[in-house]
Amino acid sequence: QVQLVESGGGLVQPGGSLRLSCSSSGFRSAVSVVAWFRQAPGKEREGIAVINYSGGSRRYADSVRGRFTISRDNVKNTIYLQMNALKPEDTAVYYCATPTDTWTWPLSPSHFSAWGQGTQVTVST
Repeated sequence: QVQLVESGGGLVQPGGSLRLSCSSSGFRSAVSVVAWFRQAPGKEREGIAVINYSGGSRRYADSVRGRFTISRDNVKNTIYLQMNALKPEDTAVYYCATPTDTWTWPLSPSHFSAWGQGTQVTVST
């Protein structure tokens, strides 16, 4: 049974940075693709970044490319999302998840399971 726990969210001013963490347990990191999603109030859940086990393959949504970086530490079983140059439109609850089976790009929440509880990111003055 996969369990994911997100942390690191908070309130930050526009232009600021945050690093989110996704701690995983209950599965072998060696076979795990992990993705970050976010959901703003009244909007659909958006897939923003995905990484494979080695970290050698990463993809980003256009909305965050160049500002966000996904990475992982397989010794710590933790996946990170470094978020720089934050904008008010980045305000959302951020989730990490692993795919149920096959997945495609752009990311679809229907292909992912084992969602964490989410962590709130608010970008505001």
